[in-house]
Amino acid sequence: MLVELSVTPLGRGTHLSKDVAEILRIIDESGLPYCLTPTGTCIEGDWDEVMALVKRCHQQARSQSSHVMTTVRMEDEEGASDKLNENIAAVERAVGHTLRNVLVRSAVTL
Repeated sequence: MLVELSVTPLGRGTHLSKDVAEILRIIDESGLPYCLTPTGTCIEGDWDEVMALVKRCHQQARSQSSHVMTTVRMEDEEGASDKLNENIAAVERAVGHTLRNVLVRSAVTL
């Protein structure tokens, strides 16, 4: 399962890097493959692992703010693995060349 997660504590100003850093610490310590993007984080794992991690991230933000917006978008494909890399590779094969602005290749080791 591949999940794109965005957790935004509301009412804490426009600069959220410290809040995001704390959430990324939780994600990093989970041991699950992930990729930080400019607007969220993609995480790969099985349902129970990923959903438990989403809950921990949301709870961390709630511990710092009384109003949190959490967005979860998921891709669940039976038998699929390494979706962090494979989704991008499929697009690059369709385009016919390596795309120059891909963050994931350098961010993920499985």
